[in-house]
Amino acid sequence: MIVEPARAVDRHADTVSLRGARLAFGDRVLWDDLNLSASRGEFIAVLGPNGSGKTSLLKVLLGQLALSAGVALVDGKPITSCSGRIGYVPQHHPMDADVMLRGRDMVRLGIDGQRWGAIPLRSAERARRRAAVRHALRQVNGEHLADVRVGKMSGGELQRIRIAAALVSDPMLLLCDEPLLTLDPANVKLVSALIDSRRRDAGTMVIFVTHEINAILPYVDRVLYLVDGRFRVGTVDQVMTSETLSELYRADIQVVKVKGSYVVVGAPDGGCDG
Repeated sequence: MIVEPARAVDRHADTVSLRGARLAFGDRVLWDDLNLSASRGEFIAVLGPNGSGKTSLLKVLLGQLALSAGVALVDGKPITSCSGRIGYVPQHHPMDADVMLRGRDMVRLGIDGQRWGAIPLRSAERARRRAAVRHALRQVNGEHLADVRVGKMSGGELQRIRIAAALVSDPMLLLCDEPLLTLDPANVKLVSALIDSRRRDAGTMVIFVTHEINAILPYVDRVLYLVDGRFRVGTVDQVMTSETLSELYRADIQVVKVKGSYVVVGAPDGGCDG
């Protein structure tokens, strides 16, 4: 079921390794016997209709869901909820205008999480964290947002801050759950480029859940396409074909490439196109 093309990326120890992975909720199987090995600096897009297990895959890698069977490793180690150096960029949701949190405060949450402000720190550690926050803001061209209240930010500005929060701990793996949703075209381009810049500069592996393959097409190395417990792994050209998607959906699906973009016709419930 799986296509594993030769990859030009560096073959260090795999950043992510799934072997015989199965995820089921009672009789409902999201995916079974999923095998995926991915290396540093690789950009993998996860596509498929709603309910196919895309976000659940991220939850497995975050240690929030346990596999029903099989093995999941990050950096060669079993995953726990405390696994380090994993950044997470959620879907965009606007913040209430009355929220007092500033940009720098939200980025710092990427270091401290729920412990934010609860543990006294030595001056050297406070200085180190302040420097890490400044560096993360620089990576997303967001220094000017440090003291802006998040409830006053535009969608693109807020997503930049969320990316900075995901980068502040210097992750080797960046998990992105439809981070382009609801953004306008200019911010879609900006956010995509920022994530790609991080993986190129730092060798961070990216797993990017999306319904909009065309927005990230220039950056994608491989695609994992999930449909009703079936899946394919391969390059964009291998997976985004009429034959492959028709087999996955068990329906007549037509994939047309127009001026470098893919148009999918006939896929129910969120088939991925641009």
